[in-house]
Amino acid sequence: MSKIKIFSLGGLGEDGKNMYCIDVDRKLFILDAGLKYPAQELYGVDSVLPDFSYLKENEKSIQGVFLSHGHEDHIGAVPALLRQLNVPIYGSFFTLALLKDALSEQNMKAEDYKLNVVTKQDELTFGDVEISFYQTTHSIPESFGIVVSTKDGAIVYSPDYTFDQNVDKAYKTSFERLAHIAGKNVLALLSESIGAEHLGHSATSRNLDQALNQAFMNAKKRVIVSAFSTDIFRIQKVIDIALAYHRNIAIIGRKAQRMVDIAINLGYLKIPEDKLDTLKFIDEKNKNTLENSLVLVTGDRHEPFHMLQRMVRKLDRLIHIHPSDTIILMTPPVPGTEKIAARTLDILYRNDINIVKIDKSMLPPSHASSNDVKLLINILSPKNIIPVIGEHRHFYAMNKIALSMGYEKENIHLLDNGQVLEFNNGLPSEHIYSINTGDVLVDGILEGDLSEIVLKDRETLSQDGVLLIIANVDAKQKKTLGETEVVSRGFVYMKENEALISQVQDIYKKVATEIFSGRFVDWRAFRDKLREDVGRHLFHETSRRPLVIPVLIDTQK
Repeated sequence: MSKIKIFSLGGLGEDGKNMYCIDVDRKLFILDAGLKYPAQELYGVDSVLPDFSYLKENEKSIQGVFLSHGHEDHIGAVPALLRQLNVPIYGSFFTLALLKDALSEQNMKAEDYKLNVVTKQDELTFGDVEISFYQTTHSIPESFGIVVSTKDGAIVYSPDYTFDQNVDKAYKTSFERLAHIAGKNVLALLSESIGAEHLGHSATSRNLDQALNQAFMNAKKRVIVSAFSTDIFRIQKVIDIALAYHRNIAIIGRKAQRMVDIAINLGYLKIPEDKLDTLKFIDEKNKNTLENSLVLVTGDRHEPFHMLQRMVRKLDRLIHIHPSDTIILMTPPVPGTEKIAARTLDILYRNDINIVKIDKSMLPPSHASSNDVKLLINILSPKNIIPVIGEHRHFYAMNKIALSMGYEKENIHLLDNGQVLEFNNGLPSEHIYSINTGDVLVDGILEGDLSEIVLKDRETLSQDGVLLIIANVDAKQKKTLGETEVVSRGFVYMKENEALISQVQDIYKKVATEIFSGRFVDWRAFRDKLREDVGRHLFHETSRRPLVIPVLIDTQK
């Protein structure tokens, strides 16, 4: 019998950063390594990654990282992980093609790493453990569920799936593989939870077909569609309908173009070459009117909204939106983009643009509804259910579903990141303990971490601004040369607050006199004292706490 540990370094109680670990007799299998997009209060942070400390401490136990699909919340942290641990990576051909592109963007060479292509037919053996795959229906092709088979039963990881039957074969669930898995003893199901709150079955793609056909039929001239670049299935749907109405296709968006190129090269996006429009920059001779074309505006999160705003304001170099255009918005707001989405809609309406807003309920869902979850549970009949991928409200919905299907509370395991669930001889332990986990905040390229101090300074700058105190100091003679300069940015308008600026200069003189009375000039004490005294005075006078930065220049150096 085996000793099995199941835990997460990210993805539980949050949207993104998915990274799940299964330890079977000290063989460590990592399922996905994703990033999370930051909340608005994380100023300047580009992405949030899992903390890999536990993996570095247990590097010798790692058998590999097994990727379910190519979305960034599942593969976005892989480049950062490979910088620290050159472990084997397994994924579908399309998923690894996207990963190679991400590595290239980080100036990393794919050939330096152990990237292994797998298919839904593959079964990989690691001693007594076998890893296999089955295809799932998702918005991106070659999405996999992952099965970890042990002596005590199979552990099934089922992320981001639906059972929509109106999809191309590249997106269809491989029920024959699920039937094969169902024939095994399924110890635990790690099922995604994001859609568990939605009752009934997931809507099908037919609703989107009808809405798009109606919009294209009514469009008199150019059609512009916004879409998220990761939704390859929806993009193909729009392209197919545009071709049916004899329209050419133009695609813009830096990241989208790379993903679209990969999808076209691998045959997952089908666009006849003679129907592709190549756009040149707008100038006096070229206006890119493209009256009988579809223009796809694609990107991640906020990018489609930014591009639409630039287009309507005539700032974009490729497309300027005109009242004769039909704009189809196929980008419902995702967490963190609500404000820019509302602002974009307001700007479009203000310019009297014909807008077709595709309701979120019409879009083919990417996540399992309550009935999809029930269907998967009925197929696999797992002994234990572990909700993953979602916030606690989603886990609560999953818990209700499992209870309604006759599961006992002791067989439904609601975990937090870092909590370890152990199975001994196939039975779950009542004692759950924790390992250290956390967030790594990344600004710019995927390496390094931002400290809480930096984030606090950024928050202060955004709210109260900055005040610089600049002085030339002769340390040998212990005196200040010339006038002390005070500069305000985002704090107060200096010409209207000359008295306050004068008070800051007086505080500087007082602090300088105190510091100069010592035997040596202690620069750190000088700056700290100045920062503290000026900060206290400014809060007393204005009830605001700007970031005070003393700039003391030693003229003797």
